[in-house]
Amino acid sequence: MIFATNLAGVLLTIATVATVVRVVRGPSVADRMVALDTLLFIGVAGIGVFVARTGETTLVPVLVVAVVTAFVSTVVVARYIESENDR
Repeated sequence: MIFATNLAGVLLTIATVATVVRVVRGPSVADRMVALDTLLFIGVAGIGVFVARTGETTLVPVLVVAVVTAFVSTVVVARYIESENDR
C-alpha cells in the first residue's frame, strides 16, 4: 500500500506541475479556468491518497465539499464563458 500511495503522490506532483504551467501559459480564460479546476481535483485526489495511506476518515467530508465546490465552479465558469461567446 505504501508503494501505491507513494507512486500516486509522485504522479499527482507531476500533474500539479503540468497544470500550473497551463495556468500560467494558458492563452485563454477558458484554458486557465479548466487548469484551476484540474488543480482542485488534483488536491482532492491528494487528500484521497492521504486518507487511503493513513486510514484517517475525518477528511472524507472535506473531500465531499471540495468535489461539490469543484462541480459548481465548473458549471459557473462554463456558463460565464458561454455567455461571453454569445455576445
